[in-house]
Amino acid sequence: MENLVIRDAKLFFRNFEGREQQFNAKGDRNFGVFIDPEVAEQLKADGWNIKTTREDEDGNPGKPFLKVKVRFGEYPPNVILVNPTNKIKLDEEDVKLIDRMDIERADLIISPYEYNFNGRSGVSAYLKTGYFVQALDEFADLYGDIPESNSAPAFNASTVEDEEDCPF
Repeated sequence: MENLVIRDAKLFFRNFEGREQQFNAKGDRNFGVFIDPEVAEQLKADGWNIKTTREDEDGNPGKPFLKVKVRFGEYPPNVILVNPTNKIKLDEEDVKLIDRMDIERADLIISPYEYNFNGRSGVSAYLKTGYFVQALDEFADLYGDIPESNSAPAFNASTVEDEEDCPF
């Protein structure tokens, strides 16, 4: 089977950290991605585990989606965070940043894995490559030229001689 390529993917239920939740065991990293209905039908016919959301309050039909697993191990995914100043390859520890990040765009390559286990067979989806473009806020351009630092400057109160020297 060929890899599934999704440009400008719409993600939901992001759990790159592997948090234990009602429908997620601790350590299981995954996310949902909506699939075009026509593509979903073909994927379903090929054995992919396509699910559908519930219909909404207005009676509109549910949308097809795919649960994508994110596994680090022998063949870790290539996860890239993109912002205006650089591209950062995220490792197993840092990939959790995607959970709470505002995403402007996501482009994905998803690898199929055909399984046959205990009489059940199908195709599981694994993230092979993901480019996640961080959405910028209104201050990004204003402060874009200032280099980032991981440490705050130290303030020593004992060096303040009188109230006029106090920075606050």
